[in-house]
Amino acid sequence: MTVRALFAAGAVAILLAAPAIAAPFRVIVTDMETPLVPNSVMELAKSEGYFDRAGVDVEFVRVQQTPLAIAALRSGEGEMANVGVEALLQLSLQGVDDLRAVTSPNKALPYMIVASGLTSTSELPGKAFGIGRIGSVDHLLSLRVLAAKGVDPATVDLVPLGQPNVRAQALVAGRIAATTMSIGTFLSMPEADRMSVLVGVEDFYAAAPIVSKVNAVTTAVLERRGEDVRAVIEAMTLAARDFAADPATWVAAMEKARPDVSHETLVKLGQAFAQSWSVNGGLERGELDTTVDWLWETEDFAGKPKPAMESWVNFGPEDAVLGTIGVAEGGDRPSR
Repeated sequence: MTVRALFAAGAVAILLAAPAIAAPFRVIVTDMETPLVPNSVMELAKSEGYFDRAGVDVEFVRVQQTPLAIAALRSGEGEMANVGVEALLQLSLQGVDDLRAVTSPNKALPYMIVASGLTSTSELPGKAFGIGRIGSVDHLLSLRVLAAKGVDPATVDLVPLGQPNVRAQALVAGRIAATTMSIGTFLSMPEADRMSVLVGVEDFYAAAPIVSKVNAVTTAVLERRGEDVRAVIEAMTLAARDFAADPATWVAAMEKARPDVSHETLVKLGQAFAQSWSVNGGLERGELDTTVDWLWETEDFAGKPKPAMESWVNFGPEDAVLGTIGVAEGGDRPSR
């Protein structure tokens, strides 16, 4: 054998003996920067080293809105995508049978009902209540919460105004008496101290436990990279537990990720959301059933057959993670 042949054979042997380098696990998100609660847990799990400690190399693929996220996931541009439950169920109705929700790190928007000049939901009848539009998510959720609080929605004057910032401006100007908005929108209002919170984040979700977002993967990814899927879920769950146990941990991480947001605002957000993190992965059958039932009351789904839970959700990866790290007290409770 020639020297060149020996060198080539040796090189091949070295390459074969070297450990394989795993491809990055790409998570498709719809935020262009680190968002506030609760979506921030995914980004902070990376910046604060949770993914590294779980042994998975995560990269983010950024797109705008759920339809593009699902398109990217189905075309193989990522292994996991954070998407709206409504869109996932629409695809299931269309016969798409290879997508599964495996965790929900940001399962619900942190909504609250804020008012000006009122101190109780009992004062809402006869008052103007701002909504995005008839049939919007905030409109439908608000009706559910008002009813749970003993307010007949028919007695409230619903005023379609569009985006949350527009409704906030209308509230300050006195054009409406109350509206539903996220806690982030509320805290960004210069006049927040003059407003009253009629229904806080926890009470709002308790009255309307609707799951808005889940992280989904294809069945092919589950089969091919199941270990990485579990590692991603574990990392995000452990991050959520740390933020729930000590909101200051979240504040410190966010100050590095979002120096444009004031320390005071971050502290208020961290404290307000402390009991709402997905400390057990976020998937609860009861809440998912409630979400499906609620969606089937809307125009887009009414009259259509409801898909079996197993056709769009896979509890297995989350259960495997909880079997390793245990179930945390408080927060979401894994129900199957």
